[in-house]
Amino acid sequence: MDVQEIRETLPHRYPMLLVDRILDITGDSIVGIKNVTANEPYFVGHFPNFLVMPGVLIIEAMAQVSGILVAKLAPHTRGKIMFLASIEEAKFRKPVVPGDQLRIEMKLIRLKTTVAKIKGEATVDGQVVAEAGLMCKLTDRASESAQAVEVPEHQMA
Repeated sequence: MDVQEIRETLPHRYPMLLVDRILDITGDSIVGIKNVTANEPYFVGHFPNFLVMPGVLIIEAMAQVSGILVAKLAPHTRGKIMFLASIEEAKFRKPVVPGDQLRIEMKLIRLKTTVAKIKGEATVDGQVVAEAGLMCKLTDRASESAQAVEVPEHQMA
């Protein structure tokens, strides 16, 4: 699955689309790729003299790969957005830096009508750099926009 197909499946766009390719979907498992480059916007501040991909964005990439898996396995999810509901047993083993290629392998543990539980890991050159269990909640797009984050008036432009 190339980036165009990924964009047709996920609602994310630059700079938050963190999946470049899906290599394989087999049964209840998926393998995705995130190519990490020095041009990533977060490297401006994390950290200017030692570029490291934030762990939270590695988890986000894992969640996005999981979202593609759920979309492919469960037709009832079409037109819905999958929100990250919980992160369990997250571990970060090694920094991810520009030039690395994250290989993200996720496996569906449970899928109910509106909740998915997924577990997996991210590797670079065969070494585990992160692992986590994720729980995601499926939400209608219409109800999602109705629950927009409120911005205090003094912060509005």
